[in-house]
Order: sequence, then structure tokens, then C-alpha cells
Amino acid sequence: MPASPSSSAQAAREAVARQLHGLRKEAGLTVVQLAEACGWHYSKTSRIENALTGPSVPDIRRWCKATGAEGQVQELVAQSIHAESMYRQWRDQVRAGLRHVQDSRVQMFRAARLHRLYSATLVPGLLQAEGYVHAVLGIASAVHGLPPEDIADAARARMDRSRIVTEPGRRFVVVVEESVLYHQIADVDVMGAQLGYLLTAGVLPAVSLGIIPMGERRSHWPEETFHMYDSDRVTVELVSAEVTVTQPAEVAQYAAAFDRLRSMAVYGADARSLITRAIDALDRTET
Repeated sequence: MPASPSSSAQAAREAVARQLHGLRKEAGLTVVQLAEACGWHYSKTSRIENALTGPSVPDIRRWCKATGAEGQVQELVAQSIHAESMYRQWRDQVRAGLRHVQDSRVQMFRAARLHRLYSATLVPGLLQAEGYVHAVLGIASAVHGLPPEDIADAARARMDRSRIVTEPGRRFVVVVEESVLYHQIADVDVMGAQLGYLLTAGVLPAVSLGIIPMGERRSHWPEETFHMYDSDRVTVELVSAEVTVTQPAEVAQYAAAFDRLRSMAVYGADARSLITRAIDALDRTET
């Protein structure tokens, strides 16, 4: 099982904390003395040094001034900003609206040549049909208390981004659990259109679509949804946040997990058969 998806972010935060701790010790200051020099309560110093709280840019400037290490401000600020960006709470991401969340991913999507996606819950965004996109974003809007009018713009942005699956020069390897085909994210018509789109998307030249059948003996358990960009970055979707994993050892763990999950999936005609079975189940539900 891959390491906790927040561990890369926490490791980066801890690295900053260790450097700040080292500066205080080298300056011969106690926790209380450093706090007095910076103008805050000593408990804040402890929280920062124990990586429980990420320091703000002004915090780092005050810390470096108090310890006579002004020359290290720029490097520490850059490291701290990077650490905090690796763990992005959904409530912070959606503050500017769902459209902003979609737009913020465009550059990352376009930069990667190999995309590996795994999902046990939803059809991945790059293979979502328009009605399904609206349904998914409608749920997200309700969960985060956003205005319904935000959905249409965000849906258009996601559909625009999804067109990269038809552009040359990229490869998309997608693995989903068969249960994804049965999760009723929308009404029967929308689900039927989505499943039909999977039949089409699965034969696109750049797309390899694998489905892990239900009821089969597993060699690897279901994982949280994750998306690998080439071999140097993984984004993982948690309930509270999106975590970016960049440490090579952890990225390698996700690559290994993906290979195990992929080995359990069926492809081609067998995958299409599973999708067709799910469509037939929808027809029975409608009648």
C-alpha cells in the first residue's frame, strides 16, 4: 500500500521546521526567547518547530531576523510555500469557484505526456460525458455550499480540458473498479450516456481503459483515487484535500500500486462487455 498520501506534504513541512529549529538552536535562543523576539506566544514557536503549523512568510522573516539568519529568508520562504502547496484543502481550492479549480489543472494536464489514472468511485474527469460532468460538479457544489450558477462555467472548463485525450502526443492509461459503472451519480439517461461514452472513449488511440471486475479474487485492495503525471508527480483525492506527491520513493510506490491494479483489470472486448452489462442493468432499472 502506498504511504499516507499526505506524507510528502508533511515531510516537506517538517524539513522547513527542522531548519527553523536549527536556526534557533544555533542562535542560542530558547523557545520563549525566540517567541519574545518575534512578538508571539511561545506555543506558536513549538507548533512551528513540530510541523503542526506552517509558518507564514512574515513568520519566517521574523524568525530569521531574531536568529541573525536574514540571508536564509528567501530559501526558507520558497520551501515553505512549496510544502503548503502540496496539501491543498478543498475548502481553499473552491473559494474562487469550481471553474477556478478546473482551470488550475490545465497546465499540469498539458505538461504530462503519460497519464495514469485510477478510480474506485467515479468515472475519471478526462472520460466524463457532459451530463455526468454536470452531475458530479452539482454534488461538489452542494457539498461545498457554492452557488448553482457556478456549475455551468466549471463544466465547460472541464469539457474543454478533456479534449486533450484526442490530441496527439499523449497516452492515457485508465483503470477503474467495475462498481464505478453502477454508482448512480445521475439519472438513468445521463448514466446511459456516460456508459455509452466509455464504450467510445475506450477505443480512442491514446486511451487504454481497464476495468477491474467485481467478484474476482484480488491481488491488491481498492485505493483512493489518484492521477499520475508522467513519473514525477501524483495527485491524490482525499475527503478534505488534494495531496500532491513528489518524493521519488512515494511516486514509485504509486506506480507499483497502479501496476498491480492494472494487472487485475480486463481490457478491450472484455471491458466493453462489462460496460454493456451495466447499460443493460440501467435499462432494467428504468422499466
